[in-house]
Amino acid sequence: MSSVTIECVLPEHCRCGESPVWEEASNSLLFVDIPSKKLCRWDLLSKQVHRVTLDAPVSSVALRQAGGYVATVGTKFCAVDWEDQSASVLATIDEDKKNNRFNDGKVDPAGRYFAGTMAEETAPGVLERRQGSLYCLFPDHHVEKYFDQVDISNGLDWSLDHKIFYYIDSLSYSVDAFDYDVQTGKISNRRSVYKLEKDEHIPDGMCIDAEGKLWVACYNGGRVIRLDPETGKRLQTVKLPVDKTTSCCFGGKDYSEMYVTCAREGIDPEGLLWQPEAGGIFKITGLGVKGIPPRPYIG
Repeated sequence: MSSVTIECVLPEHCRCGESPVWEEASNSLLFVDIPSKKLCRWDLLSKQVHRVTLDAPVSSVALRQAGGYVATVGTKFCAVDWEDQSASVLATIDEDKKNNRFNDGKVDPAGRYFAGTMAEETAPGVLERRQGSLYCLFPDHHVEKYFDQVDISNGLDWSLDHKIFYYIDSLSYSVDAFDYDVQTGKISNRRSVYKLEKDEHIPDGMCIDAEGKLWVACYNGGRVIRLDPETGKRLQTVKLPVDKTTSCCFGGKDYSEMYVTCAREGIDPEGLLWQPEAGGIFKITGLGVKGIPPRPYIG
């Protein structure tokens, strides 16, 4: 086994960095800083970071086949034109709860954009329970609501054969699976495939690797864990020098590097002394496994 190395490659100081997405075409890592309302793109060649500030918390970003990006901003699905730094609304969800916002989102194998909501936090991890829902933005820009009663809608991805949808509601401390119909986007038969242990804390963002195993960032757990969703066993733990790890994706020229986002908000000054890189972007190499490219939204 090659040895695993972890480095903070971008000392960004995100209040809550999230939704890392590799963009092969520009050799860049996209990510968001939710409370700062920023969508960021870090060019790995020039090492420059470009940031676009939107008018509400931006919680997830995805590639768009037509060019530019799509993002969840407040309670809206938006198209983002990177060149003129503007966002236009594709759809607004009919949340009757006025303090809700989107959280994590990802594009499915057919090009639909799945994203869920949560109540706005009064402090990190402190919020009104069961206020969120899971939605899907279809290519024709209509939105369907899949289920509600969600605490913190989070990590999502699909099995390599496109028959299973994996999903996390953070405060259930569980990684769940649904049967998934790639033709219609319908999901059914929810079950838990992994329950987090106490020291793993809160499951957050998630991605799948080329072997069909899941990687979950553990908020307050300072780690990413690799799970086998078929056996329910944890296969690997990679600890980071920061507590509030939020999400992960594979990237780099052959998708063999993992990028991990984290949060700075909610750490007291004393805590920041021993984790000064909190809020930065981390790169993990030597995992010995590759990821798969992100899919663009086709609408």
